Amino acid sequence: MVTLANRPALSVIAGGNEAAPAWRWFCGRCAAHPALEDALPFARRVCGSCGLGLLLRARSDEVPGPDAAYLVVDPSFAVQGLSQAAEDYLGITEKAAVNRHVTELLIPADRSAGGSANLAVALSMAARGEGAPSQATVSRGNTFGERIRARISACGPPPAALVVLVR
Repeated sequence: MVTLANRPALSVIAGGNEAAPAWRWFCGRCAAHPALEDALPFARRVCGSCGLGLLLRARSDEVPGPDAAYLVVDPSFAVQGLSQAAEDYLGITEKAAVNRHVTELLIPADRSAGGSANLAVALSMAARGEGAPSQATVSRGNTFGERIRARISACGPPPAALVVLVR
């Protein structure tokens, strides 16, 4: 028989002590990973592999692979970088894409179902480093009817949204 005297005061709740996701550095241009994951000096923020990209951090489960098409979007929705694969896939050079509004390159595929609001909210939250990673369905700005799944998560510094196109 359980009495107040021998009943436990606290009980363990499953899932209440989950570890925070690990973060990992990657190149915003070629997706290479630097050798020094934890002690990356600020002066070495330029990629040592390609020499072109700024090193960014993202959740380790959201870091794009070397052949992934991805964009880096700032809080004002301006594109700040894109991978070589994204250049090829979207048909635009990084130089031409930088500082353009993301909707000039990607548009919500489901406008009638509130897709534009969902995409804007996901990009805004990720660019501020808030919320969990999310997904949206987009189309290239110069196509009709194409549907591309996009994973949207936070990256930085500086704070930005990482949009990985899943082809």
